Amino acid sequence: MKYKTLFLIAEIAQAHQGSFDKALEYIDALSKTGIDAVKFQVHIAEAESSIHEPFRVNMAGGDKTRFDYWKRMEFSLEQWRAIKSHCEAGGMEFIASPFSNAAVDLLERIGVLRYKIGSGEVNNLLMLEKIAATKKPIILSSGMSSYKELDETVAFLKNRGCDFSLLQCTTSYPTQPENYGLNVIAELKMRYQVPVGFSDHSAKIETCIAAVAMGAEILEFHVVFERNNDNGPDSSSSLEIDEITQLVRSVKNISIAMNNPIDKTDNSGFSELKGIFEKSLAVNKSLKKNHKLTFEDLESKKPKGFGIKASEFEAVIGKKLVRDMTQWDFLRHEDLFE
Repeated sequence: MKYKTLFLIAEIAQAHQGSFDKALEYIDALSKTGIDAVKFQVHIAEAESSIHEPFRVNMAGGDKTRFDYWKRMEFSLEQWRAIKSHCEAGGMEFIASPFSNAAVDLLERIGVLRYKIGSGEVNNLLMLEKIAATKKPIILSSGMSSYKELDETVAFLKNRGCDFSLLQCTTSYPTQPENYGLNVIAELKMRYQVPVGFSDHSAKIETCIAAVAMGAEILEFHVVFERNNDNGPDSSSSLEIDEITQLVRSVKNISIAMNNPIDKTDNSGFSELKGIFEKSLAVNKSLKKNHKLTFEDLESKKPKGFGIKASEFEAVIGKKLVRDMTQWDFLRHEDLFE
């Protein structure tokens, strides 16, 4: 999976709280931020969960079990088709994370272009086998996986000819700075030789900016309208709309910089500016003919080229003047003798 430019994914996940209209509101808001794709999670309660699944975090909402919560997060096939169309109308790709084979079937029916695999599904080879058969690109989060586990899943995907990328991700909500794992971006690139990105749960824009500076080619981050007034499970680890707008602008600039390395062996493009900013040697006081120059007699003045280069000051110390000089006169080679 090749990304010529930075690929930015805003994840709505369950921020819609099971409301189809709210999901569309999120899409409308994100269409103005400059992101490339909107990501949802497709949960089919009966296929992926049971009444025995524990809650990850305590939430308001009245759901008696985690199974009930997933049931409330479901949309119909027609609603998913409308959500996908709404994303595309806003100039964004629709991406989704399935959490069951049944969810993969649903996504195939609506024509998803690629799959995002959540951190908890890295070892779900049953579902990955089904996704591999679609021949569609895969973005795989590494969140809860050791390198041993990732090695196994990467080998599984490579053996099936999958086009995939990896995301460094820390499954912690919100992620604290000591757990960002920005070093893993380079490690994943070196170890697996595939495009690597960063999936963020820090709720801070600087984290993704740093990730791009560290070489991330893909960014994924959660979105919420109001971080402090939303009771969803990912609220504390999400960015608000205005923060995403700022983030997009910032990381695109960083991406441009990363794709345009500067060659410090060639400064020919600065010739004109060097002539303006660099300086020539001058005398800082009026001096008589035959005066032997000392360091204390010298000053550097703009522009370059009107006297001896300031960088050559050592060569003039100890030499004598062939003529009287006035304070602030430029000092030239022909003004000196041994």
